[in-house]
Amino acid sequence: MDRTVTLFLCGDVMTGRGVDQILLCPSGPEIHESYVRDARDYVTLAEQASGPIPRSVDPAYIWGDAVAELERAAPDARIVNLEVSVTRSAEHWKGKGINYRMHPANVACLVAARIDVCALANNHVLDYGDAGLEETLATLSAAGLKTAGAGRHLAEAQRPAIVDRPGGHRVIVLAVGSGTSGIPPDWAATEERPGVDRLEDLSDRTASAIVARVRPVKRPGDVVVASIHWGSNWGYEVPRAHARFAHRLIDGGVDIVHGHSSHHPRPIEVYRGKLALYGCGDFIDDYEGISGHEEYRDDLVLMYFPTVDAHTGRLVELVLVPMRIQKMRLNRAPPAEAEWLRDRVTAISRAFGSRVDMTADGRLLLASRQRPERRRPLTS
Repeated sequence: MDRTVTLFLCGDVMTGRGVDQILLCPSGPEIHESYVRDARDYVTLAEQASGPIPRSVDPAYIWGDAVAELERAAPDARIVNLEVSVTRSAEHWKGKGINYRMHPANVACLVAARIDVCALANNHVLDYGDAGLEETLATLSAAGLKTAGAGRHLAEAQRPAIVDRPGGHRVIVLAVGSGTSGIPPDWAATEERPGVDRLEDLSDRTASAIVARVRPVKRPGDVVVASIHWGSNWGYEVPRAHARFAHRLIDGGVDIVHGHSSHHPRPIEVYRGKLALYGCGDFIDDYEGISGHEEYRDDLVLMYFPTVDAHTGRLVELVLVPMRIQKMRLNRAPPAEAEWLRDRVTAISRAFGSRVDMTADGRLLLASRQRPERRRPLTS
């Protein structure tokens, strides 16, 4: 039996609003934002930045060069944070400011990339209310995609997604969300109410409760991923509470911490031999052409391919593939931009004992060394 398991992880996959408008079956363009009322305006902004974008595109269009990278890596499971409501509902969540919706017929764009698991414990999955969430769950299930982190009641929201792989290994995904990412308190699932698995806090007690859910499910050869939506959109700092929470999960049996919410990559750490990604950044969105925060280069994104020893959960290798969002499509980042990502990820991860090197083919490879726990510089 092969001892290793390779995963594909990325940050936020937002296929609503402008992205939804270029797909085969766009939703009605009306949106409810302070400055923009028509989702097609986001396509116009992207075209002003990069040139004409086709309409009624093939479902695989938005993945662009990422499709070939996925085929090359042949991961055992493909896991994304799906940050959109997949629904025909027009009843948006009032007062939220930004509401993301994709037409259910466009779920083919997720199938085209052969996504296995959609983490849903985020601050957009209920943008169109309970009805929108229920249609999202039904649509993804009918398309053969597994979900974690949201449900028709708390038990379903807490139920892990399990991907069976040949050879007996399983990939187990739990998805949770923190209020620090903007998930409203009213979105928390209960025994009687649909919603997301929203964390009350990031305390040791909360971490222990998640670990207690892992232990009965995990068996030898399984790889457990905790997918966490947390933190602000901008900035490279890792709050002390986030690092402590990630460490407690790993101490309790989680093998990979898959963090997301920030619009750009955040630091990478290898803690006790296991991988903690504090923020994977955006991956697919319609932000092209929107000004502000240019120093973060949120158009440059990463595909994360960790390979772990299935019997110990320890990281064997982490390959990162730099991409650039252009014309609402993922394109291999040119060398200069791949180097920018290499330098930035190394700079922000140095305090965690990690750096990334560039390979001859333009991919990035994590080089990490363990550091004594007392020397971890964190922010409060």
